[in-house]
Amino acid sequence: MNPSAYQQAVSEFTRLYRYQHLAAIAGWDQAAMMPGGGNEARGAAMAELDLLMHGTLTAPALATALQDAAQQDLSDDEQASLREMRRVWQSANLLPARLVEAKSLAGSRCEHAWRSQRQANDWQGFLQNFREVVALSREEAQLLADASGKSRYDALLDQYEPGMSSAELEPIFSDVKSWLPALIRRAMDKQTGETVLAAQGPFPVAQQRALGLDIMQRLGFDFDGGRLDVSVHPFCGGVAEDVRITTRYREDDFMQSMMGIIHETGHARYEQGLPRDRVQLPVGQARSMGIHESQSLSFEMQLGRSPAFLSMIAPLLQQHLGAQPAFAAANLAQLYTRVRPGHIRVDADELCYPAHVILRFEIERALIEGEIEAEDIPALWDEKMMAYLGVDTRGDYRNGCLQDIHWTDGSFGYFPSYTLGAMYAAQYFASIRRQHPDLDARIAGGDLSPVFDWLQQHIWQHGSRWSTGELVRRATGETLNPAHFRAHLEARYL
Repeated sequence: MNPSAYQQAVSEFTRLYRYQHLAAIAGWDQAAMMPGGGNEARGAAMAELDLLMHGTLTAPALATALQDAAQQDLSDDEQASLREMRRVWQSANLLPARLVEAKSLAGSRCEHAWRSQRQANDWQGFLQNFREVVALSREEAQLLADASGKSRYDALLDQYEPGMSSAELEPIFSDVKSWLPALIRRAMDKQTGETVLAAQGPFPVAQQRALGLDIMQRLGFDFDGGRLDVSVHPFCGGVAEDVRITTRYREDDFMQSMMGIIHETGHARYEQGLPRDRVQLPVGQARSMGIHESQSLSFEMQLGRSPAFLSMIAPLLQQHLGAQPAFAAANLAQLYTRVRPGHIRVDADELCYPAHVILRFEIERALIEGEIEAEDIPALWDEKMMAYLGVDTRGDYRNGCLQDIHWTDGSFGYFPSYTLGAMYAAQYFASIRRQHPDLDARIAGGDLSPVFDWLQQHIWQHGSRWSTGELVRRATGETLNPAHFRAHLEARYL
């Protein structure tokens, strides 16, 4: 047995992290900066990087190092690290290099074409690339499922939310569907009698950007280790030491870009708060996408839409966008909690958001399991949007099934993370409020430290040291309890 086997595995995963760093920045540039003509060459370069990373994980020497390390006398931290390395190694070794390359190329092609196809409402054009993405994703799902004994969809879900299954998700989502429509109606009825002033634009992009940067600063974003840019679909990318976030602007609506920035800053603060001494290893990285989304939704929904936070930033809006009655703190609180079912998930109010996520979960699961084909998506989408939100999307692919970026590169299994994240976030804030009964007064006064300190202490610094359930239990005293989410929504909207 090699006594330094564990260190050898650490060295290989450190190399992998450096490749991931380059891939993340190349991906950010592709979405935010790259001229359109560069896409084919960039897609090929990124596929090459994906092959390099896959080769690192499938090299026989790493398999030997991991096997030998399991026989070593390791500390608890090292054992947790070895567990996470083995999890990543195992997934990679189930997929042939041919599939990794094909999926990377197909995803680049589909995502790049989607940008113009979405604008043109061109579902038929989109389908030409998308069918290949679906076929390759199903092939990947089958290989993972054969090895794990899970269903095809659950095998993909596990890549984003380790340990989660459809069997666990279904009762959670069925419960939400049982009470959410009535809550939406009651909230809308309550708001009918309210007078809300709409903000009067236009709002020049330069002023919106300055406002966003100011808010990011107050949210503790480290500008020495990250930046803000523009993309078709807002995202957070890069690595912990160099976090890239994006938003999108409309001159007639500052609310979209502002909440997009707050949401992505939540992701960024999580990355920037991860343990730097082991961030190059899986154990020092984000626990799951549900935990990642719990950070963005802690910032956007729990904090960003709270009357206390909006009262704190009301002077910033007046400073950057000009004084007007709509920017009074009380009016802002009404604007940002307005319940109005609409087409677009990323712009959805807090009550309608879960319906958007559940709809996508149900469609993508049926697609990966082979119960439907890509051609069937629009009809199913129209049916579910009408049933869940009363919104007519017939023929409007741009604001319907073409609106999201996730499926273009085969990120099937990701969407449940959003609603799980909203539930975790509500559970965190229930704990923070127990610890700080004066939380709202402190936020309104500009002191956000109770939130950031709690997240750093209970979530950020632990990376993937524990399973998701154990991380949440240690942080809040219980594993996922969706009752906190419902209680939060009823308190805020009723």
